[in-house]
Amino acid sequence: MLAAFFIVWIIFNGRITLEILAFGAVISLVMFCFICKYMNYSPQKEWTLYRRILPFCGYLFLLIKEIIIANFAVFKLILNCNEVIEPIIVHIRPELKSEFCRVILANSITLTPGTITVFIGEEELIVHCLDKSLAEGMEQSQFIKMLQKIEEGGKSHGTDSKI
Repeated sequence: MLAAFFIVWIIFNGRITLEILAFGAVISLVMFCFICKYMNYSPQKEWTLYRRILPFCGYLFLLIKEIIIANFAVFKLILNCNEVIEPIIVHIRPELKSEFCRVILANSITLTPGTITVFIGEEELIVHCLDKSLAEGMEQSQFIKMLQKIEEGGKSHGTDSKI
């Protein structure tokens, strides 16, 4: 948040001088202290956020790659008249502890063509797949592995911190 305040300060000023940088640093620090005191924010949450940024960027690139691959798979299913499409419902039990990561996983599955998340529970997701071929390997998907790494990276000294 501290960095975000500082970046917004620089953007709103439109130019960079030593004065603007100094005032921006002071004002950003005052705003950060304010939110820490009155809005239940802390430097630990700030650090957790910074540690999760790179893994989330990697996750975003993986999501884009999987969306493109699934687009071609669905396109192939639609154009192949000889092949019979067999829809299937899959129950996934991802070992994700946080609700945030389960929702990210469910939305990622829904964004991927040919699949849609029907139900999000505490321990399982129910996913409808357009064809059996799209359901293969869903339980051990890269999405789940990366979200598990993001969850592990978000812990600070044994405590689970929420963003």
